[in-house]
Amino acid sequence: MPHKITLTGSATGPLREYDRYVAFDMREKGSPSAPKGLKKSTFISYTVFVAKKAFNKTGLTKKSIMHEKILIQGEPTLDIPIDECPGEIGVICFQITVLPNKNDKEKNESEAKKEPKQEASPSSEAPQKTESKKQEEEQTPVSQPVVKEDTKAEIVQSEVKETPVQEKKAKPQKKQMPNQPKGTQDVLSFDEIIVPEEFLKTRPNPEKTQKVIDFVKRTGRLDEPLTIEKDSKVLKDGYRRYVVAKTVKMDKVPVVYEYQK
Repeated sequence: MPHKITLTGSATGPLREYDRYVAFDMREKGSPSAPKGLKKSTFISYTVFVAKKAFNKTGLTKKSIMHEKILIQGEPTLDIPIDECPGEIGVICFQITVLPNKNDKEKNESEAKKEPKQEASPSSEAPQKTESKKQEEEQTPVSQPVVKEDTKAEIVQSEVKETPVQEKKAKPQKKQMPNQPKGTQDVLSFDEIIVPEEFLKTRPNPEKTQKVIDFVKRTGRLDEPLTIEKDSKVLKDGYRRYVVAKTVKMDKVPVVYEYQK
């Protein structure tokens, strides 16, 4: 009687094609325990040889065989050349079967349980809906449409009354410039400010200027906003802070508007 062998698992190497058959490698764990005095076996590698016709019937491909779990039934052989049989044992396959995954089984079982419930639900809901419609038709009086129109008008009026209140609440408060000195109305680009010749002829006190520079380095902002005209953007007050902003190379500066008369 020839010795039969059964393997389960996935291919551990790529599929190799020959003229009339294909081959791939598998391996299985040995027994976790062995009799006293004998060494434990770890992994045994196999090279499985399958006829092309039998392999094509399974629907497996070169990529899927590395992920699908398969069942091999066959017999060991020692007549295959070593080049074609890198495994420790060669197996001539008589039957190859693709085993379903556990996740697929659970999905199929859950779907099978849900289907009868879903089919039964529409039939049970249909008579309930028809009965409820009949009850509503019997209970609705003739004057009901007029009541609905009145209620709609009241709802519309209430919405109209509520909207201005909500709009008042939604009006934004005065802008509070983050990280800017108190009283700041706007932040302008430094290059937009025009300095009169009167200021350019003067030189601010170096000690006071240095104090403002230290303040900017410590806080990242000026101590007070510059005063400029709204339309012309001409500097009216704060030339020392203008010089400081230019010294520390500030891109934008806080300002307070002085409207032209």
